[in-house]
Amino acid sequence: MPALGAIPQDVQARYEFHNYGHALEILHMSCVEEWGDVLAVLRQFSIKPSDISNPGGSESPIPKKFTDVLRPRGWQEIRFSGDLHVHIFDRRNGGLIEDKIVTKYIDGHNIDYVKNKIAFDLEWNSKDQTFDRDILAMRTFFDCGIIDAGVIVTRAENLNDVFRNLNVLAKYGASTTWMGKLTPRLDSRRQGGCPVLAVGITKECVIDG
Repeated sequence: MPALGAIPQDVQARYEFHNYGHALEILHMSCVEEWGDVLAVLRQFSIKPSDISNPGGSESPIPKKFTDVLRPRGWQEIRFSGDLHVHIFDRRNGGLIEDKIVTKYIDGHNIDYVKNKIAFDLEWNSKDQTFDRDILAMRTFFDCGIIDAGVIVTRAENLNDVFRNLNVLAKYGASTTWMGKLTPRLDSRRQGGCPVLAVGITKECVIDG
């Protein structure tokens, strides 16, 4: 994929990438500061065996590694809701029949990290249905003109080799968040028109000690 030339070789060596809707081109060409932040957090990120053995979810040290880099760079957790203002007209004479507001027409959509027009989410080891929530949120943000593209980071399949060696493979099951559960959703275009860059954390990110 020619677009992957925008990713430095040292980052490509530690992650896998899947580019949907020209997300990478948007990041690289139009969102230079945000793309620099994404590269920075990917370069700084590493996993120790103890990180893998610790509990998952909000107790895991892995999300904190992303937060520690992104928050100081201006990436905020965003939630938004919106009302729908409806105008109903008489088609023949153009007169206004009804003018009403549907409150909370859009509500409850959250994204962990947003900066300017880019959204970023990490899913390390949640139930795979969490991807549906993330993709819907990015799609809604995009449809409302709040973001131009999204980045979703999750586990690559080859991390299973590390989990197997550490005897924790059962904790990172097939029904949790990993690339094999994300790409089919993106292949079926659940993200609508929202460009998404899917990033897989590979075993090359694991360090000794």
